[in-house]
Amino acid sequence: MMHLCEGNEGGKTQNEPAWGAVFAMTLGVFGLVTAEFLPASLLTPMAADLKITEGAAGQAVTATAVIGMVTSLLISAATRGIDRRAVLLMFSVLLIASNLLVAFAINLPLLLLGRVLLGIALGGFWTMSAALTMRLVPEEQVPRALSVIFSGVSAATILAVPVGSFLGGFIGWRGVFLIGAALGAVTLAVQLVTLPRMPPNGLTRLGTLVDVLTRPGIGLGMVAAMLVFTGHFAFFTYIRPFLETVTGVGISTVSAVLLGFGIANFLGTFLAGRLLERSLRLTLMIVPLAMGILGLGLVALGSELWAVSVMVGLWGLAFGAVPVAWSTWLTRTVPDQAESAGGLLVAAIQLAIAIGAAAGGGILDLGGVIAVVVASSAILLLATLMILIGIRSRTAAAIA
Repeated sequence: MMHLCEGNEGGKTQNEPAWGAVFAMTLGVFGLVTAEFLPASLLTPMAADLKITEGAAGQAVTATAVIGMVTSLLISAATRGIDRRAVLLMFSVLLIASNLLVAFAINLPLLLLGRVLLGIALGGFWTMSAALTMRLVPEEQVPRALSVIFSGVSAATILAVPVGSFLGGFIGWRGVFLIGAALGAVTLAVQLVTLPRMPPNGLTRLGTLVDVLTRPGIGLGMVAAMLVFTGHFAFFTYIRPFLETVTGVGISTVSAVLLGFGIANFLGTFLAGRLLERSLRLTLMIVPLAMGILGLGLVALGSELWAVSVMVGLWGLAFGAVPVAWSTWLTRTVPDQAESAGGLLVAAIQLAIAIGAAAGGGILDLGGVIAVVVASSAILLLATLMILIGIRSRTAAAIA
């Protein structure tokens, strides 16, 4: 058993790094994000099989995001008396149950129920991830451990969408979600073996969220982050219909373009580190600006496969920096309330995903997929303007 010493708000910090547990958390991230992203690659067959519109099928993303948002605000207070090891294991069980429900869904309500379970696991995990990482490794190794965990996001981005799309053509979309359930079972087994006991600190209450949110610059930063994620997911949720109807490509080409997105996203995660060393504020601003411009480029050149492939790849490269940049912003502005502030950021992101997916679905059904991309670009450019104007003063001085 590893010995623990007093640490930060996250609870306690390991004298000896528990890298096995960090790897187990990375597997959890991979499984959760894979399940979250799968509808983007399987939207068309899911909608056809369940006899619903693609816009309605896209609400599977909305359901996950809404529940993830609510969970992120409540989970720390609701589980403050429970060992964090047991809480993480519960999230893996919910991941398995979610994928099984979706795989066997016969209608939209059952599909949404499965996605609700995923939202609980996703929102809860991301809320606690940074604070629990602080308890698994010594303080000086926390950045390295967080980068390992974020690699699970990048790996899921590379594999979930293109591989999900590819496998869906052979074993059907239901078979892909069954594979997701099997991945969840592997994750649960590894976590059972590697996760140490992490007694709760019992300090987090709902009032803490208000205290953190009212700190200078935090509320504005949360809104700006919401806009960036809203703009991204308004487009990304419906990228397959765009490629099929505007670019006019088949499933194999869709899979190839999405694989390019995933690889570029993976590279963007590492590129973010170098950008953040120069200026966090500049990174926060330049990424949504680039994505907004790329969206307009997709509208203009959407029928040209080579141009679309390049721009989707560049979009993935830019978005790879987004989670790292905003998580870094959070750890530098609210280091003393990591779990509570993490809950607020996750809530903002999940609300943004819900708004992006829901609004994108409505726009898709009413005005077509080109209108979705235009709206996405407008939101991203608005986020850039807000960061330019608002992320400065005390907060900017602390993080630039």
